[in-house]
Order: sequence, then C-alpha cells, then structure tokens
Amino acid sequence: MKNRPHRAGPRERDAFSGYHPTVALLYFVCVLGFGTVLMHPASLGISLACALSYTLYLNGGRAVRLSVRFLLPMLVLTAAFGPLFNHQGGTILAYLPSGNPLTLESAVYGVAAASMLGGVILWCSCLNIVMTSDKLVYLFGRIIPALSLIFSMTLRFVPRFKAQLAVITAAQKGLGRDVSSGTLMQRARHGVRILSIMVTWALENAIETADSMRARGFGLPGRTAFALYRLERRDARALLALALCAIYLLIGCLTGGLHFRYFPTVGGVWGGLYTASLLAAYLAIGAMPLILNAWEEIKWKKHASRVSSNT
Repeated sequence: MKNRPHRAGPRERDAFSGYHPTVALLYFVCVLGFGTVLMHPASLGISLACALSYTLYLNGGRAVRLSVRFLLPMLVLTAAFGPLFNHQGGTILAYLPSGNPLTLESAVYGVAAASMLGGVILWCSCLNIVMTSDKLVYLFGRIIPALSLIFSMTLRFVPRFKAQLAVITAAQKGLGRDVSSGTLMQRARHGVRILSIMVTWALENAIETADSMRARGFGLPGRTAFALYRLERRDARALLALALCAIYLLIGCLTGGLHFRYFPTVGGVWGGLYTASLLAAYLAIGAMPLILNAWEEIKWKKHASRVSSNT
C-alpha cells in the first residue's frame, strides 16, 4: 500500500503563523481596526483583496467554497437591501412603491458597507487560524487569566464540537436515526436526540476540563506558565515595519488624507501623492503575511539550490 504524501496544514504552509504572537496580534488589530474605520473605496478594495488573498492562501479550496456559498450571497443581499432602508442622498434614481426615494448615494453606500463587511468576515476567518489558543493564553494569560482561558476554550470548543457532531451523526445514521430519513416528526425526533447527546457531551467535557485545570493549579498564586515563544530579530523587524505603517496611516486618517463621504453626495479625496502614500502603507499592512511568505519561500529556494549545488 502506497503512502500518501503529507499535505501541509494552513499553519505549516504559512510562515507568518510562525512569527511571535505579538506580531500577529498587532497585525489583526490593524487590519480589523482600519478595515472597519476606513470607508474610502480604494481602502475598501485593498482590505477585501488582501483578506481574500490571505484566506485563499490559508484555506485554499475551502475559502473558495466559503466565498461562493455564503459570503457572496450575503454581500449581494447587503448591497441590494441597503438602499431599501436608507433613503439619504441628493441624487434620486426612482421612487419605491412605499413612496420613499431610491438614491444613488444609498446604493453606493450599500456596496461600500457590503465590501467592508466581507473584508471583516474574511479577516476574522484568518484570525481564527493564525491566533491559536496557546498564543492567546501566552499574550493575555498573566494579564487577564480567566478571560484568556475562557476565550481560548471557546476557540478550541468550536472545532471539537463540530468533529463530535460529525461522529454522533454518523453513528445515529448507522442506526437509522438520521435527520434526513423518515417522516417530518421522525426527523425532528432524531434531531432532538442528536442535540441531547451533544449537550450531554459538552457538559461532561466542561466538567472534565474544570477538573483538569484545578489539578494543574490554575488560579493559584505564583503559578508560572511555560511558553516556547521568543521575540527574535525577524519579529522585531516585522513589529517595527507594522508599527511605522500603522502610525503613518493613523496620522493620515486624522489629517483627512483618506476622507470620503457618501451623504448627501458622493465625494472625497481621490488623488494626490499623500493619499497614494497612505494607500500604499495600508496595502503594505494588509499584504504583510503574503510578503513574508513570499520572502521565506525565496530564502528557502536559495538555500535548497545552494545545498544541491554543493552536493
């Protein structure tokens, strides 16, 4: 029987996930913060493009299915229904049957809001992969130990719950108690039975986790924590570059370098060297994981070619 080739997981392929947790935390604070504050069309496009590219790099085909099945319909509905409830703006395109105006500004704002929402959702999916529970405990364990433990347990509980649900569903299907078989009442009864099993499992798992944490001395004074993370030179360089770009972009936001309005008319800062430099800084922040991954790939290929030439 042939051995199947090992397929690297998302964090194994991603060099950015190997950086210090502080770098990842500051990065996601920047992309999520600026992604929700900046409403300039160019910044929205940069945020959505970078988030989609990084999601594709981490998840591959799963990201495509997520975007096509769930994200794209949600964004289309958000952009379509926005003008139906928001009637601000000075350019009236038509009147709805209710008598409210349909304005160009509300339609443009609906597209912008949908783009912002899509970028935030994609960034959160990347955050869920890169920021593991051990990184969160390392960053916040000594500051807010109880909250960091709850947060890390929540992130860990979701994939475990999904895996256990698949196991229970497969077992019930083998017994002929699947939610897809039988009449409507039988399927409802099967679904309630599966839900009852999952709730029981979750409660038992919570009790076992509490006993395990108590046995390990959680909450005792003077308890230390072990971590493998060390701030290296590459982490310091990444933090410096990220901080400089973020500070420059923040100053640009405060000085109106990326000002843009949607009401009462669409307008704002479109061109200029200053605006272009701010967008370049934002692009550098959003594309940082991809840039670091490409740089590590180049270094690896140079090292591999050097080794092959020596042998």
